[in-house]
Amino acid sequence: MREELNVPRHVAIILDGNGRWAKARHMPRNYGHAQGAKNVEVICEEAYRMGIQYLTVYAFSTENWNRPQDEVDALMKLLRDYMKTCLKTAEKNRMCVRVLGDKTRLDEDIRVRIEELEEATRNNDGLHFQIAINYGGRDEIVRAARKMAEDLRSGALTEAEISEPVFAGYLDTAGLPEPDLLIRTCNEQRISNFLLWQLAYTEFYFTPLPWPDFTKEELIKAVEAYNHRDRRYGGLKEE
Repeated sequence: MREELNVPRHVAIILDGNGRWAKARHMPRNYGHAQGAKNVEVICEEAYRMGIQYLTVYAFSTENWNRPQDEVDALMKLLRDYMKTCLKTAEKNRMCVRVLGDKTRLDEDIRVRIEELEEATRNNDGLHFQIAINYGGRDEIVRAARKMAEDLRSGALTEAEISEPVFAGYLDTAGLPEPDLLIRTCNEQRISNFLLWQLAYTEFYFTPLPWPDFTKEELIKAVEAYNHRDRRYGGLKEE
């Protein structure tokens, strides 16, 4: 794969269609979310084998709290279980895991598990895997602006020092390369408040398949489509 294709360094994925996938099989929506979580593990391994260095997935948005309470509760339970599974997977594959989003609204036990997961995998040299939980692009930018304002008030930052790279350092993704490719499943063609700052020059790929049906072969198709794009920055073709 590395020899045949120009593999993007950073791929972001909006995991859409779990509920619709389950409904089509006359199963509860929560079954779809559980199968979707299992597929994340599969695609993480395949992405790393292909040579992708960074993979960021949109797991739970700030708007998802508006879903029915039983579905939210089930998603939180799934998240708790996933934190355990992810730790085992990270230990096996030397995966470095980082959680993006506002963690303050999450229950304390989930916050503790996230902290333990991040700390335990911090020095791993495999796939850099970012999970967006209680994440919203606008919320991230507002939180970053507040942190910057605090530094301006304290004198840690001066107005003359403000620049795009400096502001990016206040975002949840500080230190990460911007995504080269965004994949969204289930044929929705919007970014739904995901990585608003970071997607400025990202290529988009949409597939009608719901997330649980997204396979290694579909990931290869997305990378092949990426290879056919004429990547340009500021009007100049990337050499």
